Amino acid sequence: MDPGRGEWSLYGGFVEENESLDDAANRVLFQLTGLKDIYMKQVGAFGAIDRDPGERVISIAYCALINVNDYDESLLKEHQVEWVNLEDLPKLYSDHNDMVKKAITLLRRRISSEPLSFNLLPDLFTLTQLQHVYEAILSENIDKRNFRKRIKTIEYIEKTDQIDKVTSKRGAALYRFNKEAYMEDPIFKL
Repeated sequence: MDPGRGEWSLYGGFVEENESLDDAANRVLFQLTGLKDIYMKQVGAFGAIDRDPGERVISIAYCALINVNDYDESLLKEHQVEWVNLEDLPKLYSDHNDMVKKAITLLRRRISSEPLSFNLLPDLFTLTQLQHVYEAILSENIDKRNFRKRIKTIEYIEKTDQIDKVTSKRGAALYRFNKEAYMEDPIFKL
């Protein structure tokens, strides 16, 4: 739509009269991907006076963690939306690049204190799979031994007695996220 027709931008929508900001973000995400109950956090408000040459526009940006195997690809085609690798991110309309940068910063800060990665993993996962999620979010390689040592100290990551023989030649131990242990952490108790 004008202004900005023909330019790359983030996908968005308008808040309807009888919905909250979070409800609107969830509705737009569902319309775009067919997914519900996805980890989504508000990134921030963007409201510079001159951010849109057409009229005064305030945007509330959200980021969501989506497993690329889960979304409905036909919806992306219907809305003419594409996934873009962060390293190949083009110049986006208005301040949308700033929204992306702020979202990445938010995720990178939270990956160490919140179980974000579990939104992208199967119920049972290997430590290698978990490390790959951390590396993707942090955009850096992590030393395998130090990563495993640190992960084994986290009480809400449980080793199971099951072995993955599909993706691992030697058979890797499978782990799971223990939501109760995470919620029992003293930071959640008032």
